[in-house]
Amino acid sequence: MDDDIARLIREHRIADAAALASARGDAITASALFERACEWHLAASEALRANDAARAMRLAVLSRDGALIERALATLVAAPSAAEPVAAALEAHGDHAWAARIFEAVGRSAEAARAWDRAGNAVRAAELLEAAHDVVGAARVLETAIRRAPLHWPNQLALGGLLVRYGKAQAAARTLQGIPPDAAERLPALHLLVRALEQLGLEQAAAEAKRELVAMGGAPASEEPAAPIRASRPPTTRIYGRYEVAREIASTPSSRVLECIDTVRGERVAIKIYAGYSARGAGRDVLARFERELRVLASLDHPNVVPLRDYFPDGPALVLAWMPGGTLEEMLARGPIAPARAVEIACALLGALEEAHRVGVLHRDIKPSNVLFDGAGTARLADFGAAHLGDLSATATAGVIGTLSYMSPEQRAGEPASLASDLYGVGAVLLEMLTGERAGERSPHGSDTARRPSASHRDLDTRHDAVVHALVAHEPARRPSDARSARRALTALPWPAWFATSAPRPSAPSEGVRRRSTELEEASARVHAGAPGQPDVDAWLERPILRVPLDPTTLARASAFARADHPALQIVYRVDRRASEIWLDADDRPLDRWLTDDDRTRLTSALEALHRAGIVHGNIHRTHVRVGPSGHVILRFAPPASPDAREPHVATADHDREALLRLV
Repeated sequence: MDDDIARLIREHRIADAAALASARGDAITASALFERACEWHLAASEALRANDAARAMRLAVLSRDGALIERALATLVAAPSAAEPVAAALEAHGDHAWAARIFEAVGRSAEAARAWDRAGNAVRAAELLEAAHDVVGAARVLETAIRRAPLHWPNQLALGGLLVRYGKAQAAARTLQGIPPDAAERLPALHLLVRALEQLGLEQAAAEAKRELVAMGGAPASEEPAAPIRASRPPTTRIYGRYEVAREIASTPSSRVLECIDTVRGERVAIKIYAGYSARGAGRDVLARFERELRVLASLDHPNVVPLRDYFPDGPALVLAWMPGGTLEEMLARGPIAPARAVEIACALLGALEEAHRVGVLHRDIKPSNVLFDGAGTARLADFGAAHLGDLSATATAGVIGTLSYMSPEQRAGEPASLASDLYGVGAVLLEMLTGERAGERSPHGSDTARRPSASHRDLDTRHDAVVHALVAHEPARRPSDARSARRALTALPWPAWFATSAPRPSAPSEGVRRRSTELEEASARVHAGAPGQPDVDAWLERPILRVPLDPTTLARASAFARADHPALQIVYRVDRRASEIWLDADDRPLDRWLTDDDRTRLTSALEALHRAGIVHGNIHRTHVRVGPSGHVILRFAPPASPDAREPHVATADHDREALLRLV
């Protein structure tokens, strides 16, 4: 690097330094500097000049410049061995469509189909699978996509065409007939439908389809007068015979929720359609357990359980009573909840669990999004038994079922779920309602800790802390014996019907002074100062921490460490803007041995992750390499100054690598 470029870097004129390097023909340096300046388009262009197609593709995708991405793609696919790792990396970061383009270009059809499916293009995924003679896989991809998006007619058209081509006329006709008259896909669907009906020998039905086809201008007019084109009407879609779809409420990779009108009962319902399950294929044991629990729960008429109206195994799909009050997750997002209301909700959940446990059913996935409110504001628990569908590879006793933040310690450890696990879920939800924080955080030693409700509400005391913490006790035996006992313990205490923080009550200062004093008190309550030479301790989670001052440069580096997300980089726990500091993991010890080859490999990998995140370390020194609890080396984020340290704006990735080579 020449002196002019180095001077510009020292002056923090990174973009100017990059432009100068580009003008002098140093495309590699220019690309690196433009990346540091977050000029992704220019960084990618320079990487192309340097013939680094893999780097150019990654940066071009970050730029979201379609033309530039196409140029990088054309260069990259000329070297398949380099292209495949780039595609895998893009897929891991969620850029599925571009990953699919790369896989397809280098002839990896199976990987391309998977990426297209994840990108939401099930039609292209099915085309690739069919071309690779995996007709069953193609049909499965389209069927899954239809369950996820029942109103996305291209998927239905593609499935109908696939079934016609392979002689499945009856299934094809049923699929194609579901495409409504006002859909753009209706015309090509009619061509296929006529073929399917003729294969089935249904001459009258085929003739009717032909007349509709002619009326839409899709074929030459026959001798018979063409039927008039019907006036357009608002689209209506009916599923499962009787439910008219009003709108889509929510969508996840595993399920979709639709608001529908039950044309028989004349009431609104919510239909939850799960994707990727089959009573004949993978996961049928899971599905069978799910169905058994549903049959039991369908007989329950509990005021705190969302009523199950119907069940369709073909989805599988649940038809539930409509809950106009939204979810607890939405309520929490709107602001604090008074303790009395929080306990009322928790007791409603415990009442629902008490009845379910009586008939031998566990919920396994208590969380705010599964708590719904009816028109009167009554809390009702939903998705009983649905946690079985969370992991098709799980057995009946696998502890991976559930949502991690609300999962009991024994489930996280892979042990069977139990009645006590459901009680833990209620306790975790209650704790979040009372404190705004989740109970599922883990300390470095593996124990669960929870903030005291009395620290958030000045009208609560240690009695309230004890009853709530009993629900989220780490050991199941320390929790209440059953849901009824838990409910009695909660209702035995008075809970205020207003929200009052635990802030002190000074007599005269202004609101601004009161707010600042409260913030300082809360900040100090979160940290126990360590002994001389020892790290401080996070009082809430009982973990050792290193606190560094918050400034723009440090925040940028902390963001890069967090993005890099490498096990050999010091963990960034939190950014506390009120206290103007950043918390870093300090659960490590000095390096008291020579570096091994494994250590060097680990540190090299960490540096590469850091460089990809957009920064250099600039201070690689033995005193900054520590040993974590597992015995592996860790590179610290904010090491003290050392004689060979370089300023971050002067250091380069090569300097980091050279410094690592000098370590012993």
